[in-house]
Amino acid sequence: MGDDSQTHASRFDLGDFAIDEYRQIKVVCVGAGFSGILAAIRFPQKVPNVDLTIYERNNGIGGTWFTNRFPGLACDILSHCYQLTFESKTDWSSFYAPGPEILAYLQSVVEKYKLMPYIKLQHEVLHARFDEPSGKWNLRIRRKMGTDSQGQAIYEEFTDKADVFITALGIFSKWSWPDVEGLKDFGGKLMHSADFGEENQHWRDVVKDWKDKRVGVIGIGSTAIQIVPALQPHVAKVINYVKGKAWICPPFASSKLAELVQRDANAENYVFTGEDKEKLRDPAFYKTFRHELQADVNSLDKAILAGTEWQEQRRAEVEAHMRKKLAKKPWIADQVIPDYGVACRRLTPGPGYLEALCADNVDFVSSPIKRVTEDGIETFDGNKQGLDVLICATGYDYAFQLGFPIIGRSGVSIQEKWQPDPTTYMAICVDGFPNWFMTMGPNSCVSSGSQLTVIERQIDYMVEVTRKLQRERLKSIDVKREAVKAFDDYIESYFPKTVFTQGCRSWYKRGKDEGRIVALWPGSTLHTIRALQYPRWEDFNYERVDDVDNCLYWFGNGQTYTEKTMTGDRAWYLTDDHVDFPPVPL
Repeated sequence: MGDDSQTHASRFDLGDFAIDEYRQIKVVCVGAGFSGILAAIRFPQKVPNVDLTIYERNNGIGGTWFTNRFPGLACDILSHCYQLTFESKTDWSSFYAPGPEILAYLQSVVEKYKLMPYIKLQHEVLHARFDEPSGKWNLRIRRKMGTDSQGQAIYEEFTDKADVFITALGIFSKWSWPDVEGLKDFGGKLMHSADFGEENQHWRDVVKDWKDKRVGVIGIGSTAIQIVPALQPHVAKVINYVKGKAWICPPFASSKLAELVQRDANAENYVFTGEDKEKLRDPAFYKTFRHELQADVNSLDKAILAGTEWQEQRRAEVEAHMRKKLAKKPWIADQVIPDYGVACRRLTPGPGYLEALCADNVDFVSSPIKRVTEDGIETFDGNKQGLDVLICATGYDYAFQLGFPIIGRSGVSIQEKWQPDPTTYMAICVDGFPNWFMTMGPNSCVSSGSQLTVIERQIDYMVEVTRKLQRERLKSIDVKREAVKAFDDYIESYFPKTVFTQGCRSWYKRGKDEGRIVALWPGSTLHTIRALQYPRWEDFNYERVDDVDNCLYWFGNGQTYTEKTMTGDRAWYLTDDHVDFPPVPL
């Protein structure tokens, strides 16, 4: 009697759906840079019955490659290592492709895969809140409708909902001015490198009338070391104001590249010839070329370990390279070569920068800036320099505080959650914020290798999570607090053995000399890719869509969709793309 009663009490009404009759799932992604474009490719490809929208606040796709247009803008890793794994470009113009060429590559990808129907330009997400009863994200969006008679933009706001919410905002999206006394009092042309010229305007058009101008450039990061050599031939004088020090390394994998295309290994930014490009069009050669080049770049992670023989050897090589390039002005080498290890700050090759510093019309100023005056800059050593143009190449806001409120469970915002430091699970999600995932968030960057491959794996991870939500009829997936803590503990244990914790001012540490590493993944590029390969489902909590106390309710009515509708292939498991043929031993 007891057993029969228990069995009866466990019965429930089966769902009226087939096991693979997937419910529609709404995915909203913020940002149409590399990450958003990848989302627009992979979600429709791999998630059945998906409703996808990509909101982009700018008037074009491309993210940082759309918004930035400063002089010398280029990729700081080899062009052939800065492309999608599945979308090869064989005709890059040079070792380090210029920004407009990278943007054109992205536009070609969008066009090839017909992604624009998913992307809504000039749509800015203002607010996101997770609704616990429904398990959906409620979003408020502002879109540009045009301009009024006075030329002022006209906006309207509307709301949207999402089952899965993705932020693909990137790190280089919110720029910041330097904290310098009198900056706004400057009477000449004041510019930030991230706000250089108008949309669709080439930087050469901006500087065409600067032939007799004295131009100050503040900074020695990856932006400044591209601007200085680009401007130097076009202006009367460049004064580079440098607060810190930096390693300027030889081009990455230059010997391997020279070996593969049989060109000068000392070329700073070699321009591919027609003969090279013809050679690279051969599929077999190109496959080997790209593979060996990427493998060589992926070997650079050895440099991050402090106190190793490899680190010391690399340091000696880079110092010798810098002193050789600065032989005309050797005192600059003494002021710019760091005491900290190679790669403590982001390591960048900076083609032409050291040569530009040696030019007669370039001054290198290492004395700190005391104040900006109406007509120039005064430094703490008492010197004053008149300027006509001042460019602040001082980077971005690296605080990892997102630009709009994201509200999770119990009304807690991510801005509150990430005080004093941002914490995540595998740089992809946060406890208390169900169904929200991010690319390029805290601790997601790599110090060498291909960041794009990491982004691909992040998007693949989100696709797998979304498929699970859809397949098993789950309302929410929320990472466990203990899993976030485990990742946090790993971060704190890993970085002390690396050069990143040495005394260098870096965006890895939110622009500070000391402190927590908030930008980098705790491991190599290849380690990142492996870690993201398979989701650990046991690290998450789940809620079901259906109010049924049976974890297998998603089994449905006991049929598949092809049986329920008597359509489609009812022997699909025999097709070549489903049969896993094992190798036969010889």
